[in-house]
Amino acid sequence: MSLALFFGVLVLLLVLTVPICVSFAFVTLLPSIVDASFPYTADAAVRSMVSGLNNFPLLAIPLFIIAGVIMAKGQISERLFNVFSYFFGNRTAGLPCAVTITCLFYGAISGSGPATTAAVGSMCIPLLTSVGYDLTFATALVAVSGSLGIIIPPSIPYIMYCNASGASISELFLAGFLPGVLIALCLMVYSYIYCKIHGEDKDKLNAKCMELRAKGLGTVLKEGFWALMSPVIILGGIYGGICSPTEAATISIFYSLIVSLFIYRTIKIRDLPKIMLEGIHSYAPILIILSAAVAFARVITLMNVATIVSEAVLSAISSKVVILLLINVLLLFVGMIMDTGPAILVFTPVLLPVAEAIGVDPIHFGIIMCVNLAIGFVTPPMGANLFVASNLSKVSVFDIARKAVPFILAFLIALLLITFEPQISMFLLQ
Repeated sequence: MSLALFFGVLVLLLVLTVPICVSFAFVTLLPSIVDASFPYTADAAVRSMVSGLNNFPLLAIPLFIIAGVIMAKGQISERLFNVFSYFFGNRTAGLPCAVTITCLFYGAISGSGPATTAAVGSMCIPLLTSVGYDLTFATALVAVSGSLGIIIPPSIPYIMYCNASGASISELFLAGFLPGVLIALCLMVYSYIYCKIHGEDKDKLNAKCMELRAKGLGTVLKEGFWALMSPVIILGGIYGGICSPTEAATISIFYSLIVSLFIYRTIKIRDLPKIMLEGIHSYAPILIILSAAVAFARVITLMNVATIVSEAVLSAISSKVVILLLINVLLLFVGMIMDTGPAILVFTPVLLPVAEAIGVDPIHFGIIMCVNLAIGFVTPPMGANLFVASNLSKVSVFDIARKAVPFILAFLIALLLITFEPQISMFLLQ
C-alpha cells in the first residue's frame, strides 16, 4: 500500500472531523484491507491496543490530571498569584508578569495547558480588568501563558512523547525546565513593552498593591507557602532521583488533598467524587486515543514509514538548519489543526528518525516538538486555550487570537532559540 494513500485517508478523516480514535483505528486496518498479505490483522491490532496500555509510566497521566483538578478546586492558583503580585504588582507590567509566573508554577502542578488557563484565568482576568487593563489583552495574556502548562514539567505531552519515542521521562522533564523559563521571560518582555506603550492605571494598581501589602509579607507567604511547595515537592522528587514521574504523580495527589482539605480547607470530603469524575472525563478520551495510537504506530513500523521519510528528506535536503526549520513549520501547522496528544503520537515515529539522522538528540527533539505544539493551543482553528479563555471572559476567539499575535511572536523567538541552541534544553542533563 502506498504511503500517499495511507496518510491521505488519515488526513481526509481528520478534515471530516471523524473522531481521532476512529481515524486511527480505520487507517490501522486499511493496509490489511487493501492487501490481504499485510502482516497485521484486526486481531493483532486489538491485542496491541490492550497491551499498549499496560504501561507503568502512562499511569502518571491520569494521576497528574486528578492532582491538577484538586489543585484547581483548592484555589492554589490564587495563593500563587498573591505571592508574586506582592513583590511585582507595583512595577511596570508587574501584574501581567505575575500572571505569567503563576502559569509557570501552576503548569508544574497540572501538566495541562487548558487546565492552567482555566485555573489562572478564572481569577486573574477579572482582577486585571478591575485595575484598568484591557479585557482582550488580559484574556490573550492568560491564554498564551497557559501554554506553559505543557512546557514546564511535569507535562502530559512529555509523557506521551516518551511513550512514543522510548526516551526517558525523567530526562525530558529535566530538559523542559529551562525552555519553560525562557518562554516565560519572552512573554514577560512583551508584557512590559505593551504596558510601556499603552500605559497603566497607577492609582488602581497602587490601591490593589496596598490592599495586598496590608496583609503583611508574613501572611502572604504563609498563605502561599504550601502552594509554592507543590512544584518543589513534585519536581524535586523526580530530579533528585527520589521517585519516578509516576510515583511523583501519586505523591502530588496526596499532597494536594492534604493541602486543600486540611490546610486551606477550600474543598470538602463530599467534593471528592465530583473531582474524581472530572478527572476521569479528562483522561478517558486520552486513554482511547493512546490505545488506538499504539496500533497505528505498529502499522507505521511495519510499513517502514520512518526509514522511507528519513531517506527522502535527507536525499533532497542536506542542510540541518533547513530541515529543522521545515520540521518547525510542519509542527506549527499540525498544532493548528490537531490536538497535541494525537499529533505527538502520529508524528514522533515519522520525524524523530529524521531528527536523529541530522544529529538532534531525542530529548532535545521532544522539547522542540512540544514547544511547537504548545503554540497550537493559541492558534485557530483548534486553539484549546483560546476557547477556554473565551469562555471565561466572553471575548470572541477571533479577538483573542488577534491580540495574542505579539505574544505568539515572542513564543516563536523562544522556539528558534530552543531549536538552534540545544544547550538550553540539555544543560541540566550534563
